[in-house]
Amino acid sequence: MSDESEQPADPEPDVNISGGTTGGDVATSFDPATAETRAERVVDRLGERYWQKTYGGQDAFTCLVRTILSQNTSDKASQPAHDALIERYGHSSSRADETGASAEAETGPTPANDGEADLAVALAHAEQSQLAETISSAGLYNQKSEMLIGAAEWVCDEFGSAAEFDRFVTDEAPDTVRETLLDVRGVGPKTADCVLLFAGGRGGVFPVDTHVHRIYRRMGIAPAEADHEEVRAVLEAEVPAAKCGFGHTATIQFGRECCTARKPACLEDPEACPMADICDQVGVYPETGEVVDPADAPT
Repeated sequence: MSDESEQPADPEPDVNISGGTTGGDVATSFDPATAETRAERVVDRLGERYWQKTYGGQDAFTCLVRTILSQNTSDKASQPAHDALIERYGHSSSRADETGASAEAETGPTPANDGEADLAVALAHAEQSQLAETISSAGLYNQKSEMLIGAAEWVCDEFGSAAEFDRFVTDEAPDTVRETLLDVRGVGPKTADCVLLFAGGRGGVFPVDTHVHRIYRRMGIAPAEADHEEVRAVLEAEVPAAKCGFGHTATIQFGRECCTARKPACLEDPEACPMADICDQVGVYPETGEVVDPADAPT
């Protein structure tokens, strides 16, 4: 991943709604005084600091494309690739995506498609070298172009269109959707969870990206040696379903602004971090200025 200092300003609106008029337009509210776990208290504070919103309504295939493009790169690099892909191959089948799910910068979708080309069909028939050139700003463009074409062919073969894939993601049981997506080349747990959250609008889904993985181990909420899936299990068990979506996006923002990988705010000023009183600072040593991955911290 690129250094957090290179990340652009997060386009998440500071209002309560993130799904636009076609989805995710359900207000989320909570009372921080009722938090039952330390993880929930963290998410509540992040919600108060940034936003408390529900998600859903993005086109599922466009969300899948956007998340694949974001793998192992920053939004600054993947966003131009996404825009160029949409410009060349047409908008998504049912609801065109504005900025996608990576997290790692998500907003709501544009209104329903009025007959534009099916993106899955277009990518299934794309010439690989041309697609690779189109998405070159995202890095690993040869590998990602192959994954995108493979995912598009899978959608067309299994569902017939991006619109039917969208209905599958929205209507089927979350476990079924997740297991199905994980069988697709290029789709890992975070990508599958982003599609479930931002397209399917599923509660109780807490995608774990590099920020989420770092922060909850650093705080001591998840074990220091936990992998991404183990961190996800802890968070989905300890954070109420309605808070997982904004917990994910607000944690990303917190990781960019405050609890960065190399220079967390607490190194220079403990009071600069809103989580100082409930953070174990695993792997962070203000006395020496040293920062290591929590898994490498002495026990």
